[in-house]
Amino acid sequence: MFNYYKYRGEYFFSLYEYRNFHTISEEEAKSNSGKLYFLNRIEPLKSRQSYLINHPSLLFNREEGIHLLLLDNENYSSKVPNWIIEKINQDMVISINTKYPNWENVLNLETKRKWKINLLALGDVGSTLAIGLRLLGEETIENIGIYDRNPNRLQRWEYELNQIRKPFHEKAFPPVNIIDKENLFNCDMFVFCASKGIPPVGSPVEDVRMAQFNSNSEIIKEYAFLAREKNFKGIFAVVSDPVDLLCKVVFLESNKDENGDFDFKGLASNQIIGYGLGVMNGRASYYGEKSNETTHYLDEGRAFGPHGEGLIIANSIKNYNEELSNYLTEKTINANKEVRKLGYKPYVAPSLSSGALSIISTIKGDWFYGSTYMGEAYIGSKCRLKNNQIEIEQLPLPKALFKKINNTYERLVSII
Repeated sequence: MFNYYKYRGEYFFSLYEYRNFHTISEEEAKSNSGKLYFLNRIEPLKSRQSYLINHPSLLFNREEGIHLLLLDNENYSSKVPNWIIEKINQDMVISINTKYPNWENVLNLETKRKWKINLLALGDVGSTLAIGLRLLGEETIENIGIYDRNPNRLQRWEYELNQIRKPFHEKAFPPVNIIDKENLFNCDMFVFCASKGIPPVGSPVEDVRMAQFNSNSEIIKEYAFLAREKNFKGIFAVVSDPVDLLCKVVFLESNKDENGDFDFKGLASNQIIGYGLGVMNGRASYYGEKSNETTHYLDEGRAFGPHGEGLIIANSIKNYNEELSNYLTEKTINANKEVRKLGYKPYVAPSLSSGALSIISTIKGDWFYGSTYMGEAYIGSKCRLKNNQIEIEQLPLPKALFKKINNTYERLVSII
């Protein structure tokens, strides 16, 4: 069934024929102790350049979409050799989409223990996130670069952040350096925290996040172009609202040539991750632990969807209850309004739960909540980064729950 190849010293297999590759036997491919690359051909606008295969069913995907969340229980023992299944179980099989013109870049990715993080914009969210990275990044962050268009604000945070010290372990935390715009993408992860047009406290605007879409889209396009120009190979992390939609703006805009035509020589869709769902899980946990009826969310629940309208909180994957899930979803979506009623902007929990803590988890290869590309939209779910590749948690989701997630997905696809 599969064709086996060797190219540039790496081993590949595919359901397709690749005549420019050296064909090898299955036995030779099996003798390889390293990574195994699976080659597919899916339209780039509807797919990722590469991802970690965590289940044999993904080898037979002809398209990508929200179904990536569903665990396929079919027995693949007759379709996939056991040695390949063993490699999948060891996180050693990576899918590459050869429709991307620069797909070979995937073969050159390095795994680093400590990352260089560059952060754009030091407003309420950016500065709080930077504090979190400084305090939590001892084992995972080599350096934090900061950039802001306000020079006084920039200098203030260089002073403040570098004066956070652990007594008698003064060199424990990653150093913070001011960088210029030209060096923003000289890093392993670029964190976009810039924002404009945030409705003031007391504003009658119902969906604060969507109110920021147009203005923040214009800002982020500039940095999508710059990432393309710099041939950026790291992770473009989007923290500003609306997270999921801005992720897609980055993907689309970075892959256009000077005439506005798609050439897919910019950022791969899997290089862009949205960091907004972490705080929604945090808020759901906050409300969940307030009642014996919902406290199980902390152990059994999941969050899906965007950071805002369309969010789905599932009270439990094992024992899904629509009424309890709707209750937790409503409380979570409106949690930011409760803080605004008190006269404050709700930015601390998002900066740390969605931002700093989730970014640290990304670097460590731990599970976190992030928005990744599934066919035609970025949508949030439990995921992690293994071998520089995104892995999405697959679950046997109840039909009623999956229907809700699919409705949100279709809404996101329709917007952009």
